[in-house]
Amino acid sequence: MIVQTIETQTSTTPQLALAYLREGNIRFVNNLKTNRDLLMQANQTRDGQWPFATVLSCIDSRTSAELIFDQGLGDIFSIRIAGNIVNTDILGSMEFACNLAGSKLLVVLGHTSCGAIKGACDHVEMGNLTELLAKLQPAIYQERTILDAAQRTSKNREFVENVARINVLRSVKAVVERSFILEQMVEDQKIGVIGAIHNLDTGVVDFYESDGVFNKADVQRLRGA
Repeated sequence: MIVQTIETQTSTTPQLALAYLREGNIRFVNNLKTNRDLLMQANQTRDGQWPFATVLSCIDSRTSAELIFDQGLGDIFSIRIAGNIVNTDILGSMEFACNLAGSKLLVVLGHTSCGAIKGACDHVEMGNLTELLAKLQPAIYQERTILDAAQRTSKNREFVENVARINVLRSVKAVVERSFILEQMVEDQKIGVIGAIHNLDTGVVDFYESDGVFNKADVQRLRGA
């Protein structure tokens, strides 16, 4: 398979980048992985890289972006942190990926049965993890469909998945609101930002397309949310 080049990256729109990821996930789910010569790809990308998308995902060992989207070397930037949270370092990495390296789509990828989300739901405290999990608390507070305190724990799968979805959408909003560079690129329709959830049971990635941010009108809607 041909690796990404500056020509293929330049001709890729945010919507087309999303289509590539959707198609890759369909291949993954159906066990139709593209046959790649990884050594050849390593050789062809040694002098430069032109990834078409950037994925912020959890560190969970079952949700590697390259695998679940069936992508090869040089195709996507992969940023990973427990709970797929957004912080200053991650925003800087995204600005590099899009503004300097030409990536066309930012995906905030959560997943079902997330250990970080469960830990935050149970108010786990342990060393430096305490500060990280605290960043998930706003998503927990925002979940208002389950009000019984006894049900707002990691033992309630519905509650955990609700929080995971809210956390993804909050992260999408944070990307746009906390980075003037990325906000301007979205308004100029140079990039798109979208959230998604990877279902560990099925392998399917569901994109929150109605909440995606691809133009100035979407940015205005997001700020009004």
